[in-house]
Amino acid sequence: QVQLVESGGGLVQAGDSLRLACAASGRTFDGYVMGWFRQAPGKERDFVSAIKGRGGGTYYADSVSGRFTISRDNTKSTVYLHMNNLRPEDTAVYYCVATWGYSAYRDYQSKEIYDYWGQGTQVTVSS
Repeated sequence: QVQLVESGGGLVQAGDSLRLACAASGRTFDGYVMGWFRQAPGKERDFVSAIKGRGGGTYYADSVSGRFTISRDNTKSTVYLHMNNLRPEDTAVYYCVATWGYSAYRDYQSKEIYDYWGQGTQVTVSS
């Protein structure tokens, strides 16, 4: 069982940067693929980014590629989402997610494969 606790959300202006953090409980953190999804009011919960447990291979949604960077510190059991050049359309609740193991046959942009979800942290970007 893994518990995920997000932090770092807030209200910023367009063009600002923000860093989200997600602390995971339990052992063998580096065995999990970690990721972030977001959900804006009235919209679907969408994939943002994911990172493999070891080796650090990453995935990004087209809408954030080049602006957001995902990273992890396995010694601290924490995954980060560095968000630069924020836009009003980035406003959403951001959720940290985790799934055990890695396979080239799994679609890490699909929310169905993630077994663990955090409670979410609100990010609001004003224009």
